[in-house]
Order: sequence, then structure tokens, then C-alpha cells
Amino acid sequence: MRTYNEKISIYHGMVSIIALNLAGNYFPIFAISILGANNYQVGLISSLPPLVTLIMTIPAAILLNKLDEQKKTVAMNVFWARVMFLLLVGVVFLPPSYQAWTFLILIAVMNVPGTISNIGWQTLISGMIREERRGTFFSDRSRLLTIVGMVTTLIIGIVMKKETDNAAAYQWLFFMAFVFGLLEMFFLLKHKETAQPKTNIDRKNSSMDWSIFKDQGYKWFLIAALCFNFAWQMAWGLFNIYNVKYAHATILWISLFSVGNQLVQIFTFPLWKKWAEQKSNTLMLVWVAAGMASAPILTVMSTNLYYLTIVSMISGFFLSGTTLLLFNLLLEQSPAEKRTYCITTYNVLLSLVAFIAPQIGIWLLEVTGIQTSMGISSILRFMSALVFLLMYVRFMKTKKPILEKS
Repeated sequence: MRTYNEKISIYHGMVSIIALNLAGNYFPIFAISILGANNYQVGLISSLPPLVTLIMTIPAAILLNKLDEQKKTVAMNVFWARVMFLLLVGVVFLPPSYQAWTFLILIAVMNVPGTISNIGWQTLISGMIREERRGTFFSDRSRLLTIVGMVTTLIIGIVMKKETDNAAAYQWLFFMAFVFGLLEMFFLLKHKETAQPKTNIDRKNSSMDWSIFKDQGYKWFLIAALCFNFAWQMAWGLFNIYNVKYAHATILWISLFSVGNQLVQIFTFPLWKKWAEQKSNTLMLVWVAAGMASAPILTVMSTNLYYLTIVSMISGFFLSGTTLLLFNLLLEQSPAEKRTYCITTYNVLLSLVAFIAPQIGIWLLEVTGIQTSMGISSILRFMSALVFLLMYVRFMKTKKPILEKS
């Protein structure tokens, strides 16, 4: 039986995923088709948000750690992040030479309040959901949110199937994303938060606790997760460029790629949850990373849009595991009394990786071409699976209780 906060969290997640799907899914095709963005600028769509997150994470953590209650601060930052969608509506009215760069600047600025709200939500929800409920709750939540996201994406694709080159259609998407952002703020405020008063010592020492790096489980998680994220995110810009410039996918096809991916995720979240409970989050991430290695190399084998939809569905099987297991493993390997510091540190390092990786992917594209750059991405993804395997073997031999916690 779900608790009140679990129900509200699901409602919040639903409107949040709709807001993000209405806008974020179509940033690359909008930039290429309407704003005339070049490859480097398309790469920055993936790289700029994590750069801002990198800069903002420590200040955000200091702010949040000093608060007795985080809910209102998280909600207000969600509001300001969604206000940026309204500003995106006006980009097409600027002189053409300024449009792409203004669009990128707004995406970057959007992630200032977005960083605060994301870190705040992770800390907020981890304190509201009991440890024994996390696996079931996040699996169910992820599956329901994926269904909502899939339906939203499918509707957008059908409605806008002939509007790929129509700027007004994108403006309506951005406006509706803002409206759902308001609902997102409303449901955040509906959560019931228990205040946790800070002592003067807590407030003075809330910036960082370096002792987290003495925890072997957390250190190994950081190494494995960052290796995987580097290899995973390196290809993000390449997929966008390949789908639009090489395969000439329209809004409808971009939507179908996403729908196929999400449809598979819906049915596979429970599988990854079951396997993780039986074997451990770490071991399952070995298979997730190895499976994710197939996506780049399979993608460049054809520009047939039906084929690319199937590849996207295959990717969805492993993406559901990525979404569920990485966050669960982060919480599992973060000492409860230092969880905010662990989450903050992970987000800082993840942001650094997420800024660098897509830029390296675009550089490889320019130097070697799309086929080779995608092939290198597949190789690195597979190598990250070996890092998770090393982590699993190490703790299976020396720290078996860590595996049993999952």
C-alpha cells in the first residue's frame, strides 16, 4: 500500500515528465531544423547543462544543508526553471545569427535553478521513502512515469508529424511545458515533509564532509558509475546528429524512437528490480553497461527509420536498468548519515563528466566520422561494464554484506 508521499511523488513525477517531454525531447531537432545549429552547437545542448550543474552543485548543497525544510525551496526553483520555457518561445524572433547561441544560453541558465531542485528532490525523496521500500517504489514510479512519457511523446509526434519545420509548433510545445511546470511545483508543495532542525555545528560544517571518500563501497561506486556515464554520454550528441542529419528523421520519427524505447522500459523495470534483488544492483549493472554498448554500433548500421526504431527499443531494455539501478546503487552505497554529501559529490563529478563526454564525442565525429566515433563509444561502454564487474568481484570476496543490502 503506497503512503501519501509516495502517491504525491508519483503525481509530481508524471507532470514533470510531461513538461520535460514537451520541450527537452525536441531541443536538438528544433536547434537543427529551425535555428540552423551546427554540430558543435548541437553538442553543447548536451554539454552546457552539466557544466552549469557542475558550477552550481556545491552552492546548492550548502544552501539545502542549511535548511530545516527543503520542500518550498525545491518547488520555487522548479518554477524558475520552467519559466525559461517561456523565454524559449521568443528565440525565433531574434536575428538568425543570434538564435542558436541565445537558445543555448537559455538552456544553460535554466539549469541554475534546475540543479538546486534536482539535488533537493533527491535528498527530499530519499528521506521520505523507507529503505526497504525503495526498490519497489522506484521501480513502480519509473514504470508509471515511463507510460505517461510514452503517451505524451506519441501524441506530440502524431499532432506535429508535418510540423518539423514550423517554428510556431515548437513555441506551443514550450508554452505547454511551462504550464505543466506549474503543476509540477504544485505537487511538490503537497508533499508532507518532516522538519529536521540543524544545529549550529551542522550549519557551519554543511559545505562538505570529506570522510565519505573513506567508505570503500561509495568510492567504488563513484569510479564505476563515472566510467559508465562517460562512455554513455559521449554518444548523446552523436545520436541526435545521426538521426536528424543522416537518417533525416522528422518529429514523428523522433517521437516514435522515444515511444519504442519507453514501451520496452515499461515492461522491463520490474525485471531489473527482480534481478537486482536476487543478484545485486552491482552485478546487474554489468549487464546493463554491456547491453548499452550495442546501441551506438547498431545505430550506424542503417539509416532506415523502421530499423532505427527497433534499435531504440533494444536500447530501452537496458536504459530501464540504467535508470533504476544507478540511483538505487547510489543510495545503497551512501552512508545514511552522510547521504546529502554523497549525492552532492556524485552530482558534481557526474556533471564534469557530462560536460566533457559529449564534446569528446563531437570532436571524434569531426576527426573520424560518424561510423568510427560511434564504434569507439560502443567499445568504451563495454569497458565500463568490466569496471562494474571488477567492483562486484572485489566486494563479493571482501565485503559480501554490501551485496546483500540490495
